[in-house]
Amino acid sequence: MSFPLLTATAVLPAIGAIATAAVPAAQRTAAKWLALLVSLGTLALAITVLVRFDPGGDRYQLTESHSWIADFGVRYELGVDGIAVALIALTALLIPFIILAGWHDADPLETGSKRWRPTQGFFALILAVEAMVIISFEATDVFLFYIFFEAMLIPMYFLIGGFGDRAHEHGEKVASTQRSYAAVKFLLYNLVGGLIMLAAVIGLYVVAGNFSLQDIAEARANGTLDMATNTERWLFLGFFFAFAVKAPLWPLHTWLPNAMGEATAPVAVLITAVVDKVGTFAMLRFCLQLFPEASKWATPAILVLALISIVYGALLAVGQRDMKRLIAYASISHFGFIIMGIFAMTSQGQSGATLYMVNHGISTAALMLVAGFLISRRGSRLIADYGGVQKVAPVLAGTFLIGGLATLSLPGLAPFVSEFLVLVGTFTRYPVIGIIATFGIVLAALYVLVLYQRTMTGPVKPEVSAMPDLRVRELVVVAPLVALLLFLGVYPKPLTDIVNPAVQQTMSDVQKKDPQPEVEAAK
Repeated sequence: MSFPLLTATAVLPAIGAIATAAVPAAQRTAAKWLALLVSLGTLALAITVLVRFDPGGDRYQLTESHSWIADFGVRYELGVDGIAVALIALTALLIPFIILAGWHDADPLETGSKRWRPTQGFFALILAVEAMVIISFEATDVFLFYIFFEAMLIPMYFLIGGFGDRAHEHGEKVASTQRSYAAVKFLLYNLVGGLIMLAAVIGLYVVAGNFSLQDIAEARANGTLDMATNTERWLFLGFFFAFAVKAPLWPLHTWLPNAMGEATAPVAVLITAVVDKVGTFAMLRFCLQLFPEASKWATPAILVLALISIVYGALLAVGQRDMKRLIAYASISHFGFIIMGIFAMTSQGQSGATLYMVNHGISTAALMLVAGFLISRRGSRLIADYGGVQKVAPVLAGTFLIGGLATLSLPGLAPFVSEFLVLVGTFTRYPVIGIIATFGIVLAALYVLVLYQRTMTGPVKPEVSAMPDLRVRELVVVAPLVALLLFLGVYPKPLTDIVNPAVQQTMSDVQKKDPQPEVEAAK
């Protein structure tokens, strides 16, 4: 029996979470190092998955299948395609940086009180989220996917509500109330989406008789499983609603600014760069593959919602006073681009959407983590409380600028390639949608450059005059992310080679071909 590599990649952080939580209370530093070592071990396993994956091979590789709940047709089935491999690698890559960036975020409060922030619990919860996200990317049994899709809400709830940002303009009491509100809102929104999806999962079982993604998709392709049109549409809507909440898509997005604003910067990265990617990934894997006709039926409405997300998120980002909420609204705009690329139903659009998931994760991590370092120094999230930082902390300001330029998709940085492909892929089939979506790029330039101008340039404010530059630990966090943004910006081929075959198979599922360009005959 071959080594269960996919299981190991998900189980290692789960075991690490238990071990980290079990470290004695006085050994905070040991808990941190244990969590970091486990995350690096998981990264090594993810790299092994990446190396062993053959882009030209079978659609799902490194598969594992075991009977689990036989009476209900539930199996423990895992397998990865190129899209899943890319997102597993992204997740495993970001977690060590998240742990390093949050190295002191769960230390005891420095207010003179005797309250204890459970350091072990903070890092254990991060590893638990990593385990659940990875197995969500690997699961090819719908019921297995659903369990971990919902279970990851629990550790995220405690990370948002129990370990919130200490920089709050109204004091700790108000901050605690707002953290609790943000955590509950996050949980309720996603639970409602999950409950609707559960009804759809049950309905799928009634129609198909099992939960195996591959078996159901194969039965649909060869005509042995014929869903009634209305049934397929209702099931699609049940799945899509849950994924649109997680993504998040307008108008189901309102939990995200609260959650990212009140969480620590590393947890905010965990939310938008890791957890939310499960929603967009699942649209590709489950919505399009299980319900191809319903996906095409819903495409016009989804594209309109994605377009609203792009423009709405960018407009609200322009007017934000809070640095972290600005990045949250920018992420809503970016998720609009991702969903637009998925449902453009072109190979360029879907390849761009997949690249966007990876590149957005890296660029948002870079920008948000540097913003977190900045906030921890000044003790404020308000943009107006900064000014002239580049004169006293030039390295911090420079990395902040690179993260911001990546967010606005500057050519030469990784997000540009993905955003360009999404727009090209959308324009070839829906030119009006593609043209309007380009306004999101203009607005992105506005909110990023205004943010940099107000925080980093101008006279040095007295409160930031003694601000230290990035420390060694912080440079270790930021430098690799900046290097990746530059590398994938000029040479995205290693990533496109992995995801393109999976995109072509998804296009085949929905029986769509790229529009042919109209070329006038030579005279």
